[in-house]
Formats: sequence, C-alpha cells, structure tokens
Amino acid sequence: MALICELDEQWSFVGSKARQHWLWYAYNTKTGGYWPHFWSRTDETCRELLALLTPFNIGMITSDDWGSYGREVPKDKHLTGKYSPDGLSAIT
Repeated sequence: MALICELDEQWSFVGSKARQHWLWYAYNTKTGGYWPHFWSRTDETCRELLALLTPFNIGMITSDDWGSYGREVPKDKHLTGKYSPDGLSAIT
C-alpha cells in the first residue's frame, strides 16, 4: 500500500535565537505515525529526510509551499496545501 505523507518543520532555539534548531517531521496519514528529525533548515536537509523515507513506499507527499519542498520533492508525488484526511480534496 502506498502511503500519503505530510512534511513540515518547526523552529525553536536553545538559550538564544542565534542557536536555532529545526524539527522536521513526516506524518503518515494512514497510521498516524511520525518520523521526527532535528536538522538545519536547508535543501540538503530536505533531501536527507526524503532519503530516509524512501523505504516506506510513499505514494504522495503533501506540504506547505516552503521552497525546499518544491525544489526537492518529486513533482509527480507532491501536493502543496492542506488536504482532507482522504488526501483527495483540498480544504484550503
């Protein structure tokens, strides 16, 4: 079964805003499972997360319109915006 996966990232800092940390996560819309990772907010990090997800047979990836997703997620598997739980209709 191909999965539908939502990608997103969240920003935080430790001690001062100069010490930024980014939580990247992939959310499996079928099982409710998360794959969390802490990295910098770069295209390279996006590629690394996508590489880690390769074994999971992900059929479609949804995300916001942040630039790295548009550049790094394969176009034929990428939907931008907020989608209904069935992954079929936009709710934006």
